[in-house]
Amino acid sequence: MSRKLKLFLFLLLLANQNHVLAQHDDLFFQGFDRVRNNMSLNGAAKIKKNGLLSLTNDSHSILGHAFYSRPINFKNSSNGKAFSFSSAFVFAVVPKYPNLGGHGLAFTLSTSSELPGAFPRQYLGLLNKTVDGSFPGHIFAVEFDTHRDYDFFDINDNHVGVNINSMVSNKSVPAAYFLPDSEKKELNLTSGKPIQAWVDYDSVKNQLEVRLSPFSTKPIYPILSIDIDLSNILNDSMYVGFSSSTGLLTSTHYVLGWSFSVNGEAKSFSISSLPSLPGTKNLLVLVVCVSVASTFVIILGIATSLYLFRKIKDGDMIEGWELQVGPNRFSYQELRKATGGFREKELLGFGGFGKVYRGTLPNSDTPIAVKRFCHESRQGLREFSTEITSIGRLRHKNLVRLLGWSRRGGELLLVYDYMPNGSLDKYLFEKPKAILKWEQRFKIVKDVASGLLYLHEEWEQTVIHRDIKAGNVLLDSELNGRLGDFGLAKLYERGSNPITTKVVGTLGYMAPELTKTGKPTTSSDVFAFGALLLEVVCGRRPIEPKALPEELILVDWVWDKWKSGAILDVVDPRLKGEFDEIEAVLLLKLGLMCSNYVPKARPLMRKIVRYLEGEVELPELIAAPDVYDGENADAKTDSGDELKGHMYFYPLSS
Repeated sequence: MSRKLKLFLFLLLLANQNHVLAQHDDLFFQGFDRVRNNMSLNGAAKIKKNGLLSLTNDSHSILGHAFYSRPINFKNSSNGKAFSFSSAFVFAVVPKYPNLGGHGLAFTLSTSSELPGAFPRQYLGLLNKTVDGSFPGHIFAVEFDTHRDYDFFDINDNHVGVNINSMVSNKSVPAAYFLPDSEKKELNLTSGKPIQAWVDYDSVKNQLEVRLSPFSTKPIYPILSIDIDLSNILNDSMYVGFSSSTGLLTSTHYVLGWSFSVNGEAKSFSISSLPSLPGTKNLLVLVVCVSVASTFVIILGIATSLYLFRKIKDGDMIEGWELQVGPNRFSYQELRKATGGFREKELLGFGGFGKVYRGTLPNSDTPIAVKRFCHESRQGLREFSTEITSIGRLRHKNLVRLLGWSRRGGELLLVYDYMPNGSLDKYLFEKPKAILKWEQRFKIVKDVASGLLYLHEEWEQTVIHRDIKAGNVLLDSELNGRLGDFGLAKLYERGSNPITTKVVGTLGYMAPELTKTGKPTTSSDVFAFGALLLEVVCGRRPIEPKALPEELILVDWVWDKWKSGAILDVVDPRLKGEFDEIEAVLLLKLGLMCSNYVPKARPLMRKIVRYLEGEVELPELIAAPDVYDGENADAKTDSGDELKGHMYFYPLSS
């Protein structure tokens, strides 16, 4: 063999060795505080001061991405064999409401670190409805899914799955782990506690394995194993990281530590050495320190409070806002006498920030309802003034009329017309006091729509209610619907922009854009009205924890039935089939339109009233409620052009 040939072969071997060595891309992050510059974050993802990586928070319908900032090599060439890789990471899913997680996170290999166009909710921030199953790029994910979605054939709401360019898993298994003695144990992904995961791909065996454990030691046996060749899925280089999302149900998704290796085994973590989850460390020390330090302050505070309480209790000063709303002020003694000293037997219920009592005005037979604000309510005075200035001058037959108010020191009281039949929710849910006939339900819906139109467009200023729900629809002696409880109402000059405020409202009725913008609008009121429409027809709450998994979220269940042509299956069975089918379809269709995630795709209240009165017909096609682009939602139009491909109609047989 010639010297030149030997030299050539030696250099070729050396180059090949150097190239293989270059594939050992190893990452080991015990927390992320010191590697902030090495991570590419977008959406809701952020790194906290203690190094904890938070992918989402408890806001609705958001997504978060966190990828290593540089792409990692996975092949020698585009047609080559994919390298083996291994990853270990510790994560935690902390749901806002116990056992109601939404929606999950995924360990992800992608051609992009930003995943443009991805949707939240069931798409986990990975794909969207248009490209699911036909993704033009390359994406590999191991999902840790905490919400069951029947469109994607999810096996349950607590599973691990392997996904290739689609949200339909190639293989999925219930979340679990193996003990050293081979005993299999269930594992709750939404426990709020750290869980370690291992993802190992063997390119020689074409095999992927996933392991889980609440402990630091890697289990011998995988919980999921699948034969798969990733050579056609992975590009020469890919971004590696995590994707996560929330929906109507929310969870905060954390990553505490992460290691990754190409052609090697990722290092496991000692969970105790990683950043602590919020509120899980040094709690006892904190309590002791605070207790000792605050003893003197408490004693001083008690003495000061007793002094101020006596001064305030006897005071009855006139505030500036009281001059804006006229002379209808009752004395405290009048209302005390009217309610029999606020006796418990006169208690009607709880509303807003306080209790509501039944009473009769002295020297008359006028029945009244008195809302007495709780002493411990720090927001009481602010909400009290808001309620008075909002409705003190409003007059409409479908609004609960404010008769006056009273205040004695820290005690705040509002006086309303008494509604003898109580609130609408008492007639719809669980064990109702009576079953409302269909004609009554349809009339109540039209009453509420009329009142809401007055608030939005017909009064001198625009009033945004912000807490429309069945519990705030009251029924008079003739079962007419009246919209009440304006404790959360937001008043602003017509044509101006609402001021960003703290997000308030009730879960299931809150429009998804509120969690991002914090700006209540007439459109967010329409979203809540849509939830009310579905409630009235179905006799179900927007979120029903006791329901079957596929019926947990009312709007999703109604939409699924709409797509399948079985929309009348959702009508309240307590009606026993005695309802007007055309009107039922009208309310359900209108409810879905109002529930659209795109604010400008929702109809205005004036148009809604015309639909209900039969003056105009509903469009034949409606868009899927969850067609939602969080970044560009405000840019959508009413035409529906952007929603083509997601439109459905329901042919009602004659």
